[in-house]
Amino acid sequence: MIRVTHVHPDSIGGEIGLLEGSELLAVNDRPLDDFLDWEFLTAEDRFDLLVRQPTGEEILFDIERPDDTLPMGVTLEPPRIRRCANRCDFCFVDGLPPGMREVMYIRDDDYRLSFRHGNFATLTNLKAKDISRIIEYHLSPLYVSVHATDPVVRRHLLRNPLAPDILEQLTDFGGHGIQFHTQVVLSPGVNDGDHLQRTLADLWDLDEAVLSVSVVPVGLTEFSKHQLCREPTEAECRAAIEIIEPVAGRATRERRHRWVFGSDELYLRAGIDLPPAEAYGGFEQVENGVGSVRYLQQRIAGADIDPDRWRDKAIGVLTGTSMGPLMPQVLAPLAAQTSARFELMPLENPIFGTSVTTAGLLPGRAFHDALAGRSDLDLALLPAEAVNDEGKFIDDVTLEDVIAQAPVEIRVSYDFADALAGEDHR
Repeated sequence: MIRVTHVHPDSIGGEIGLLEGSELLAVNDRPLDDFLDWEFLTAEDRFDLLVRQPTGEEILFDIERPDDTLPMGVTLEPPRIRRCANRCDFCFVDGLPPGMREVMYIRDDDYRLSFRHGNFATLTNLKAKDISRIIEYHLSPLYVSVHATDPVVRRHLLRNPLAPDILEQLTDFGGHGIQFHTQVVLSPGVNDGDHLQRTLADLWDLDEAVLSVSVVPVGLTEFSKHQLCREPTEAECRAAIEIIEPVAGRATRERRHRWVFGSDELYLRAGIDLPPAEAYGGFEQVENGVGSVRYLQQRIAGADIDPDRWRDKAIGVLTGTSMGPLMPQVLAPLAAQTSARFELMPLENPIFGTSVTTAGLLPGRAFHDALAGRSDLDLALLPAEAVNDEGKFIDDVTLEDVIAQAPVEIRVSYDFADALAGEDHR
């Protein structure tokens, strides 16, 4: 059973009289467990829908779509998140300080969110029913945290002695046409070196089932389990890239795409220049920090930005410290294109400490403090990934509050082009 939270009037749901609070029980006698059942089972041109209205009355609707353009038009309550069964030494949740909002401490490991939003899942908590649903609904591609294909090493990394063999899982799903984007979070001394080589070789042998592999250095906060794991050194990052590059070269020759990628952070820590933009193909793992700089450069180059509008304007660019050394590569062509003066403002994280450098985890108060008294700026650009769908930063400060208290116009931006080509906010 799933509950309706909103019904759009110009929709099938509105026409048949569904109400907020209605319980959607079954489609064609199949019980509805979550949004996946709802979306896939109602995709037919005609189906029976069993509903329990807020009054308690159960109604069986015989629904026939008049055409493909009319939506069902219902918003569902959020699903109950599948919890993680692992206890990774580098777990982000374990690296959180105490006293944050409760939702931050949820360990999610949910194949449904992997399909819907590109969240990485380990597939260690799948039940027989989940496997059947993935195959029946053809949930592809999925985003999978592999980390290591050696079962012993992977179970050690996940701190889960019951974790199934990931190669067997990927092989079985691949036989049904399911494909994967995968990641390896590199923990030095555990899954690097020979283990990384084996992991890449094993994933390569799965052929078309594995669409891409990213290698990301482990990131820790001041609250992480430093007695159990550490971040890789410059030399260890260089060694990982020396393993990645020959495989990427082979993939480019034989499969016409690079296939395996180091994250921007891996190259930054290694002190090695990033690959060119064309190496990243469709930027499938850009949200995992793979090709972020080249993606921004490409977006800016293709943007229709009026240079007269920003000529001689002072624009502050607020970001995390990890992007500090890389961002000049983005801002230099942007300044030439807009004739604006950009001030790069990398911010240290006051909650997690200096070891957490990503912009997406910066709290609202970091932006508030950085912009206090900065009336000399004409515009401040904040990273959109730092704000959730409710308009809140990780510390529950709202974007509205930061905007209201800042002495400068603020825009959130994913790629600069979206903010600088948009309309004035004030």
